[in-house]
Amino acid sequence: MLAFEPASRPGTHELAARLQRSSQEARHVQRTRLALAASLIALAATAGWMVWKSEFIHHPVTNGITNKSVAVLAFANLSDDKGSEYFSDGISEELLTVLQKIPGLHVAARTSAFSFKGKNATAQEIGEKLGVAHLVEGSVRKAGDVVRIAARLTQANTGEEQWSENYTRNLKDVFAVQTELAQTIVEQLRGQLTGGAANPTTKAEIQAEVRAAEKGGTKNVEAHESYLQGRFFLNRHSEKETDQARAAFERAVQLDPKFALAWAGLAQTHVWDCNYATEGGQKGFNDHLAAARDAVERALALEPDLPEGLFPRAMIETNFDYDWKGAAETLGKALALAPQDPALLMEAGNLAQARGENTQGLNLFRRAVALDPVNAQARAFLALSLSVAGKQTEARAEYGREIELNPSAPNSHAGVGLTYLLEGKFEEAAVSAQKDAADWARLLIVSCARWGQKRVPESDAALSELIAKVSETGAYQIAEVYAYRNDKDHAFEWLERARRQRDAGLPGLRPDTLLPNLRDDPRWDAFLRSMGLAEDQLK
Repeated sequence: MLAFEPASRPGTHELAARLQRSSQEARHVQRTRLALAASLIALAATAGWMVWKSEFIHHPVTNGITNKSVAVLAFANLSDDKGSEYFSDGISEELLTVLQKIPGLHVAARTSAFSFKGKNATAQEIGEKLGVAHLVEGSVRKAGDVVRIAARLTQANTGEEQWSENYTRNLKDVFAVQTELAQTIVEQLRGQLTGGAANPTTKAEIQAEVRAAEKGGTKNVEAHESYLQGRFFLNRHSEKETDQARAAFERAVQLDPKFALAWAGLAQTHVWDCNYATEGGQKGFNDHLAAARDAVERALALEPDLPEGLFPRAMIETNFDYDWKGAAETLGKALALAPQDPALLMEAGNLAQARGENTQGLNLFRRAVALDPVNAQARAFLALSLSVAGKQTEARAEYGREIELNPSAPNSHAGVGLTYLLEGKFEEAAVSAQKDAADWARLLIVSCARWGQKRVPESDAALSELIAKVSETGAYQIAEVYAYRNDKDHAFEWLERARRQRDAGLPGLRPDTLLPNLRDDPRWDAFLRSMGLAEDQLK
């Protein structure tokens, strides 16, 4: 399960979109499985990471709601043009992203905050479900060159309004409105904690914090609109809409070549295709990877400390370059800049899990779930982490929560099947996996389960179908089946092929619960060493 988004950003209903072709599902598989071992690296080399890791490992999130917590809900689109929903969503998402980077504030993640869009939930219900004390709500009405933004801050447990303001401005002034909104909300929250309005020194500090959190943007109105369109489509996580997002980001950087966030968004679309799409085969993959590298470098050349740009770089280093040290340094820097980003938290959990630090990994995944409780992908990471730790009953319960959030999420029903497989409950494993929307996940577990039952012809049939459908994009999963069947020669053959194809499943080698039959073979240590994953290489 990939923490993408993040890559890019977490955000959105990451796994909610159905991947329409089984070939897409195959790519999705390997890329999503990959993150569970995401970086297997010498993370200790990064001081920022170590400080950050210590904070959340030793002070895990609790159920208490701090007064310094807020959720930014999706602003209502009151424009006559309902197609401008991207603009109202974008205004609220940008505000949320800025507030996430303000020290001392706990901000609910986008996926969970936006899940209440169009629903009739009360302030109390929202606050309770998101674990926040305050809500920011609002509306946007756009007509020609004029934009009207209404915003209010409420106390979640009472629904009492604490502050509200209406802005009617020319479209070119929307940037100033966003800055003013962010500053005012931070001032209001800090003022309540100190029993009054922020003093001049605090105001100056808040202004500096907001300016720092807003870096990477643009003052070009058309470029900004294209960027918001790109974010809107990217958050939907489907092949067609990722193509639309790419076109929008490309327009944005053409209009303003110095728009770092737009370059980062463009990189995220290309990484998405590397992770999930299969159209164009290996050449298409290579083209997207080259374009992703270029866009990342352009973003970071403009803004070296841009978390939105550092995340896709870490994804490239981990998923496709197997550059563990580089990924560790990049992720450590990103975490120091944006410690509340759920996608980064999930990636951090993957790193801890990959190093065998199961308790730390679980705490990090739980932190991500606490920030983004209705994010199906965060639930999936936690479930797989619990399974790796041998907590199969808890893992099944967590997979169940993922299925409630998104019944079509790849590897959700098959994840349940994996927990049964590891307990030797082969029929339950096969029955559960059959419900999975992704061919790769279904066939992987069914083939292993039927092998466990000594129903060899059925196991062979599932494996043959798996090879026929995903040999270019799922070599790692094919290796898993052969390893489970104790066919070591074929398992290592497919692992080598996976490495040649830069299969994103490979970072999951060390914690993979389907590979124990390979670990007493001399080729295992040799393969780990060739990947830079041998024990001494990770120290």
